[in-house]
Amino acid sequence: MNTEESEMPDDDGRLGFEEAVAHVLQHRSAVFAVHPVFEEDDDEAPSGARVLVLAADGRGSYYLRYLAGRFFSGAYAADDIILPADIPERVRELRFLPTRFEEEWFSDQIQVLIGKLTSASGMPAPLMPDYQNAPLRKAGEDAVFPVAFIDAAKKPH
Repeated sequence: MNTEESEMPDDDGRLGFEEAVAHVLQHRSAVFAVHPVFEEDDDEAPSGARVLVLAADGRGSYYLRYLAGRFFSGAYAADDIILPADIPERVRELRFLPTRFEEEWFSDQIQVLIGKLTSASGMPAPLMPDYQNAPLRKAGEDAVFPVAFIDAAKKPH
């Protein structure tokens, strides 16, 4: 997510950090931001994402839920709750989109979580495939995979 003001229109529905916090507290709701993660040798397609959700804590304050992970993985590299005083300055430079969430969403794969947060925001999700309802593809019962194929050493690229 690029945070340069010149490249981000002010009327895109996103809120600066202070506006996002005020929104969360006033509406007892949530806002989120997503930052793609790229591999060192591949800057064209992201391999994962960092998801930041500011949410009301139900006691008049808020917290940041920070999740990071690779796409198509069932495990997160990070799933942390950060209190307001510990939120890094670089997070305060991001812009956030109002949304809502359900706690069980945080057990989904990262791309499914992003899709749900985006959908709940009411904003269109361009370029976001419907991963959750994608048809499952699997090998037929008669498919045989040679052990040499499965255990083959990885070839250098």
